[in-house]
Amino acid sequence: MLDLRDKRLTIISLILLGIVLFILNHTLQGYYLRIINLIGINAILVASLNLTNGFTGIFSMGHAGFMAVGAYTAALLTIPVTQKAALLPDLPLWLTNIQLPFVVGLLAAGLMAMLFAILIGYPVLRLSGHYLAVATLGFLVIVRVFLTNMESITRGARGISGLPGVTNSWWIYGTLIITLYCLWRFIHSSYGRGIMSIRDDAVAAQALGINITTHKMLSFCIGAFFAGVGGALWGDQMSVISPNFFSFSETFLLVEMSVIGGMGSMTGAVVGAFVMTIIPELLRNMEVGITVMGVSLPPLYGLSQLILAALVVIVIIFRPQGIMGRWEFSWKNFSRRKNSSRNDI
Repeated sequence: MLDLRDKRLTIISLILLGIVLFILNHTLQGYYLRIINLIGINAILVASLNLTNGFTGIFSMGHAGFMAVGAYTAALLTIPVTQKAALLPDLPLWLTNIQLPFVVGLLAAGLMAMLFAILIGYPVLRLSGHYLAVATLGFLVIVRVFLTNMESITRGARGISGLPGVTNSWWIYGTLIITLYCLWRFIHSSYGRGIMSIRDDAVAAQALGINITTHKMLSFCIGAFFAGVGGALWGDQMSVISPNFFSFSETFLLVEMSVIGGMGSMTGAVVGAFVMTIIPELLRNMEVGITVMGVSLPPLYGLSQLILAALVVIVIIFRPQGIMGRWEFSWKNFSRRKNSSRNDI
């Protein structure tokens, strides 16, 4: 638990974050502000993925499926009634006449994703290793097929447009703080120590009386909940959703962020989301051609993907545990490192 000094430093940091967000919202243009928001959403998604993949040892590849469930649930519950009637005339009457506040839509998105996690968790979590990865990837395929074919509810491949667009930096980073706090409390609870023991040695954990199925299910459902919330924020941020947005590439991107940042660290989730969101945007101009010191370089299409792939390979070879490994930021660790550096001097 945090002592009085750590609580004060945390409150000061949150106030500074609020000041920074206020300045960014009033100085940055729409494109750059959207990148800042996307970093926060990706951090939520990667943190929830780290809970299952990094802390529990469940290599899930279906995270984009939970995102899709959350995005569509929030969209159907928060779109204005008149707009919903025009877009989806075949919806059930009770669903057509519902328009809930955005915060309720976020909670419903997380709960619906959690419900799906419960439904697939019991049969899927009996597997392990690459069998589990393939099974969760199959869940993503099922979700996409369902969303594509249920045109009366989802408009199929055309997707749903005109989402309310309530999401802003305050919603995203407020949700990120709540997500990290909830996951931190869970990891440092008795259940959290149980899932980490399962990750390290499942046989020894079971011998100590830890119910492996219950702990895995709890971790899987909590991760799915925050993935659904992240998907709802992402869909509202983009103002349009389609089954094509929740593809294999989205899942692989989240896994790359997790690997780069460190799968066993919530701090690593934030670092990985930041690095893997910023770098493609910095490299985007190189694909359309740039001028360096008077020399015009031709368009290099696909260069950003090549550099990102090379970055992943380099990290896996030279630091397979990721940038942060299992290290977590804390005021005590920060003070200890600062004092040790002074002593070295």
